[in-house]
Amino acid sequence: MAVLNKIRQRSIFLIVIIALALFAFVLSDLFRNSADLGSSQDTIATINGNDIGREGFMNQVENMQRQMGPGATSTQTMNRVWDQEVRRAVMENQFDGLGLSVEKEQMRNLLRNNFAEFPEFTNEAGIFDENRLNEFIANLKVIAPERAPLGNFQINYAEWVNNEAAIAVGAKEQTYFNLVKAGVGATLSEAEVEYAMESANVDVKFVNVPYASISDSLVKVSKSEISDYINKHKTKFEAEASRDIQFVQFTEAASLADEKAVKENVAALLNTKVEYNEVSKLNDTIIGLKSTNDIEGFINANSDIKYTDSYVAKSGLPDVAQDSIFKLSVGQYYGPYKHNNMFKITKVVQERYMPDSVKARHLLIPFVGSRAADAETTQTEAQAKVTADSLMDVIKKNRSKFVDLLDFSIDKVSNEKEGVLDWYAYNSMVPEFRDYTFENNKGDIGVVKTDFGFHVIEILDQKDKTRMLKVATLAQKIEPSETTIDDVFNRTSRFEIALQDKDFQDVAKENDVVVRPVNNIKELDENIPGLGSQRAIVRWAFDKGTKVGDYKRFSIPGIGYAVVQVSSVNKKGLMTPEAASASVIPEIRKEKKAKMIREKISASTVDAVAQSQNVSVSTASAVNMKNPTLSGAGLEPKVVGTAFGLKEGETSKLIDGNKGVFMVEVTKKTAAPKLDNYQAIANRLNSSQMNTAQMKAYEALKDAADIVDNRATFY
Repeated sequence: MAVLNKIRQRSIFLIVIIALALFAFVLSDLFRNSADLGSSQDTIATINGNDIGREGFMNQVENMQRQMGPGATSTQTMNRVWDQEVRRAVMENQFDGLGLSVEKEQMRNLLRNNFAEFPEFTNEAGIFDENRLNEFIANLKVIAPERAPLGNFQINYAEWVNNEAAIAVGAKEQTYFNLVKAGVGATLSEAEVEYAMESANVDVKFVNVPYASISDSLVKVSKSEISDYINKHKTKFEAEASRDIQFVQFTEAASLADEKAVKENVAALLNTKVEYNEVSKLNDTIIGLKSTNDIEGFINANSDIKYTDSYVAKSGLPDVAQDSIFKLSVGQYYGPYKHNNMFKITKVVQERYMPDSVKARHLLIPFVGSRAADAETTQTEAQAKVTADSLMDVIKKNRSKFVDLLDFSIDKVSNEKEGVLDWYAYNSMVPEFRDYTFENNKGDIGVVKTDFGFHVIEILDQKDKTRMLKVATLAQKIEPSETTIDDVFNRTSRFEIALQDKDFQDVAKENDVVVRPVNNIKELDENIPGLGSQRAIVRWAFDKGTKVGDYKRFSIPGIGYAVVQVSSVNKKGLMTPEAASASVIPEIRKEKKAKMIREKISASTVDAVAQSQNVSVSTASAVNMKNPTLSGAGLEPKVVGTAFGLKEGETSKLIDGNKGVFMVEVTKKTAAPKLDNYQAIANRLNSSQMNTAQMKAYEALKDAADIVDNRATFY
């Protein structure tokens, strides 16, 4: 009590202390973030000195998301807009420097070319009408920001303006790259060199002492050697900032007890039972699957798979219970059985002998609102039914008239085959059409309504009648119970707590979970192998407050939880020896092995080297510089290049190749026959260079651009 009284006496003092502490925390966070954000808080990027604003960029991402649909992730959509914006900024810089522009008359021509086929801009004769284009644009401006229909989509004035700008940029790009292509070409001298590389050839015999002849364990590579190699080849080892992480998963998977509970629950739905109703205070009789007369209602009310009112062949039944179900009589059932992560009971509702395929012909009469209706459809549903019945009466009296009546049918595809739909399986047609043609007999004629309209159908033929079943399947998913979910949460929490004073790997071993490493994650990456799209993990790993050794729990929808630890922070610049070791060590080993092999060889002829090193002599014929490959050795440009520098009969010194240390002897040298004219080859080179000029030119401009990328701050 004395302590409590002292606290009460000093309550105002304590409140002041707590308030000052919170204020200091907020201030420190504010100063830290202001240094980080600065002018970038509303700027997605700065490209060649021009800012891309956050709001405009995000609006574009939103529009792009609508275009790409729900299948595209936000990061994929953002990257698509980013690529467009970078291209626009980079190219605009070039356009301004060259003074390229699109004048009013050129813009009109561009709009005509882009929209000539749109009915909104054509007159009664189907010819593009500029006045209609002007009226459409003026109307968009008046109703802005509302949208108006254009073709198969909707557009507003702002989007139209952006579209015009995109068309203009496209025209300027075409002009720019045409200028680039005009400066790209191959001279006759280049053509002559190309011809010589393709046509001149040598025959050689060679010896190869492979690097693999020396075990890797005999060649030690130090960390300092890796560092030296990186510094000598800096351009190869420039790296973006990246993070290495490791994680463990705690999966919310159904336990054996959960499976048993689901199975028992499914089995309990078989039989009729009496339950006390707390609301009515009376006993309710709950009809089971065995006794119900409303099979469809029962299945739809109690099953995770809805009732399907159609027949299936034996092959269409679940493979794990196929034979057992197909042996049942109508009214009998099989189960519970496990299939596709569900427990199921299947009851046979009906049986019928039906063909496995049917050949029929039809006339399709659409009505306004049906799926087959087009701009010329004027009949109501009732009128279309009368038309179909009339056509059926005519055909029944004289079946040869069927082909004469095809003009009434809107199905242009089948009309080309006299209305015939060739052999099709049970589930190939819409249900109403399917049921008529499979459940009636060869030669029957009838009218059937579907979503497409009214069909006048004649069944031409049927094949191989077999037993088919209509079944009702009661199915419930095997899912983790609340107890299991709570247990997974508690296991994850205990794992986190243990990490406070233990090593990640040790805690994982104690908890019998697998540690999965993921290396070289970039700041704008989205996918984590094994976890899928997890942008939140990447953002946390790159947060300025996240250090090596930090860990955090993440909820993974559909999986459970992942506890993630940052194992390495790799800054932008040269790769560390550890990060580069996988690619550097083999190269250093190769250099050391080449030196070791050279030190063992004193012979100066191919045969002598082969004998001293206990390897065989090989030969290669008609080797050219364009494809520097030695049969049995693979691609060896350095060896082939050396051979072309030798005279016939000469032998090279030792050559450090891709696969080993070589010595080569030229046995025959064939010069390329002289041509009277190299213009055809020059034309081929010219065409090839022009095809790649546009892509390479843009990539060069992009590489040279000054780009400050702040996307990771917002996405």
